[in-house]
Amino acid sequence: MKERVKSWILALLVLSSLIESYYLIYRLPGADSAVLSENLYVKTDNMGPEEKVENLLYPDKMVIHMGADKHTLFYPSSTFYNLILNKLKGRGFESFQRRSVQDFDWAKIRQENPGIELSFGAGIPVTLLQRVMQLSPDSLFAGESIDRIWIYSIKNDSKAHAVFFSTRGDIVYEAAKADLTVQDIQQHVDFGKNWTVYTTDNGDYYVPETRVSLIEAEIPSDMYTTEQMQSNLFFDAGSTRYIQEKNGSEIYTDSKRSLQVNQEQNWMSYSDPAALPAGESTPAKDALEAVEFVNQHGGWNGAYRLAATEEGRQERKVSFQQYYGSYPYGSYPIISDGQLQYGVIHLELQQGTVSSYERSLMYVDEGQAVKKVVELPGGEELKAQLAEIGKASPVKDLTPAYVPVVQGEKLRLRPVWRVTLSDGNELTLN
Repeated sequence: MKERVKSWILALLVLSSLIESYYLIYRLPGADSAVLSENLYVKTDNMGPEEKVENLLYPDKMVIHMGADKHTLFYPSSTFYNLILNKLKGRGFESFQRRSVQDFDWAKIRQENPGIELSFGAGIPVTLLQRVMQLSPDSLFAGESIDRIWIYSIKNDSKAHAVFFSTRGDIVYEAAKADLTVQDIQQHVDFGKNWTVYTTDNGDYYVPETRVSLIEAEIPSDMYTTEQMQSNLFFDAGSTRYIQEKNGSEIYTDSKRSLQVNQEQNWMSYSDPAALPAGESTPAKDALEAVEFVNQHGGWNGAYRLAATEEGRQERKVSFQQYYGSYPYGSYPIISDGQLQYGVIHLELQQGTVSSYERSLMYVDEGQAVKKVVELPGGEELKAQLAEIGKASPVKDLTPAYVPVVQGEKLRLRPVWRVTLSDGNELTLN
């Protein structure tokens, strides 16, 4: 009997100890809980679905060289762009040989040899490119970033040539083994025979011989509120302080992180300077971390492409460019003209950890878009405009794009030619 009483007393003591520990951990005012239940987390408001990095890695344009100095261009979402890119993704490239860019006569190859040229803008790290192409790089090639891939054939040569351009500008890597035949290349090139003809003087940019058709759209738009973004970015949104700046912008801070909202530009800037460095950092790892951060803090309100992974003095900047358009006209970048910031997501990372995050607060209802076909100038009209612009600084790039314009409760996407000059400046023509 005494043993049974002792057992009950011991059980009560253990139970009371557990209850006391529970209150010490979870219930005392100001106590920091060591374990958090799910309902303590603030539910975030997504601006769009999550995205895989593989869906953000694709060329900004595809140049088809048909020989006899004839060329055409395909853009994302267009029929032949998708067809050719999907076929190339299934081909293998290996045994890369490092060579000087000066070893090739690119002007002659461009003018005489059938081929496909893929442009990746500011470049993609090879370790990321492996996620969308069948590459077998050695350690040297794996450390590079690629801004262009040129696949071509040479007359009376049964071998297909595949050259990958390093962003450094002076080095290329040629695949000694490419799972492509000369017939494969010719089949891809033949897709461009009945398409718009483009001409070029030096290969920097291409001008269409005729006008180019694009979709213009008016789309109902709305804004995510600052409260939604606070709950998205701060663990305890209720503890943030509000500061009104003289320029009209609003700042919300929890003393560690800050969220700045510019109501005129519909733009938010989030900063976390106290973010703990994660350690090792590479362009590929930072790009993956940036994608994951956007997935967890808003998502993707449209189609985006990894546009740049630029290294600064103490940080790496990662940018994602938004695209708009569809079959059969293709999709093109949405660029800001200074009056409205829209169409890009910027992040900064320090040693692999996101310290800055910027994006638009505006979103659209694509299902309610009103569309019409418009034409951009081409031929001699466009060449004359470019010649006049080139007097100040040589033209480096020319591409169709969209300028966003707010019209009441709608966002108008206006087609333009985006002209990039050698001095880095950009302007638009429509």
